Amino acid sequence: MSKTNQLDQTLFKTPFSREYWKMAAAELKNPRILVFAAIMIALRVAMKPLSIPIAADLFINTAFFVNAFGAMVYGPVVAMVSAAVTDTLGCMLFPVGPYFFPFILTEITGSLIFALFLYRAELTATRVLLSRFCICFFVNIVLNAPIMALFYQMVLGKSYLWFQLPRVIKNLALFPLESVVLMAFLRVTNPIARRAGLSFSQDDQLHFNRRLGVLTACLLVVGSGLVTGYAIYNYNTTSLSSAWTGEQRYSQNCLMNAAILNADQTLSGEDTVSIVESAYSKVGQEDATYTVAVYQVDAAAFAANAQAAKAEDPDADYTMDTLRGYSKTPASKDTSLVRMATATVVADKKTGEIKSVSVEPFQPEE
Repeated sequence: MSKTNQLDQTLFKTPFSREYWKMAAAELKNPRILVFAAIMIALRVAMKPLSIPIAADLFINTAFFVNAFGAMVYGPVVAMVSAAVTDTLGCMLFPVGPYFFPFILTEITGSLIFALFLYRAELTATRVLLSRFCICFFVNIVLNAPIMALFYQMVLGKSYLWFQLPRVIKNLALFPLESVVLMAFLRVTNPIARRAGLSFSQDDQLHFNRRLGVLTACLLVVGSGLVTGYAIYNYNTTSLSSAWTGEQRYSQNCLMNAAILNADQTLSGEDTVSIVESAYSKVGQEDATYTVAVYQVDAAAFAANAQAAKAEDPDADYTMDTLRGYSKTPASKDTSLVRMATATVVADKKTGEIKSVSVEPFQPEE
């Protein structure tokens, strides 16, 4: 056998070698691989709409079988390129909502992970299981969350709850089943690829045994522990007000304003507006602590701003209710409002019962 053929059939224990990446990059110049990649792209695009819905924004997409098989054959470099093409074509041919470019990162990262575990490596059940777990956890949960948050903020103009229980449960609970099905798929397709000279690994280790069951259980425990820890941290450190709708914000501002006026008789009810700046609680606690900015309305500035709003847009509705519906940033920028005090309000999360109110004069930063 020639040296070239020996090199072509080289298998690597890890992707952390220069030769591995040289071989992966060389696939971009291989006509057979490029034709195969084009076929995989077509199959993945065609299979994108073939999904099983679970809940809102949750689904099982069968295209990941093709993704894993393709990445195993052509490696990480071609895998990333084909993932970018697949995502773009899929959005053009089967659009689901507005196109948002950063979502391409999840497609590219998923393909890259499959390639790093399966390309030019001994095809084992452990590698398949770990590759699927990494995609389910690090891509579908960890990476996807900030991208979804950015999408909701920039495109939809809404807030996004980072920790979505249905999405987390789906990805953690289904990855063992998806891994087993992927193993069965590769047991069928790898011999075909091997006979075609596209794969050089055997498939006799693609069996789910007791050892793999223990590994699966450990991954579930680790994943669940990390998610639970993050969920507790996220809940404890994220303001409850960040997820409020406009109606909820208006209602809470009015509720806090009434409580503050009742606690501090020196404030006037007619020209006082209270804006919730943050609302924090911890897991297991019944109460939430609200930090509230207390403003006094400057009548002259309010009239001038209302007139300016009408001049710019005859249908504009600039009233006291406009001010009462503000969040922290718009309130701090509106010249109709003059900061008078900062209040700390403790209330029951479920009933809304006000338990304590303390008001301190506002001290502007120098």
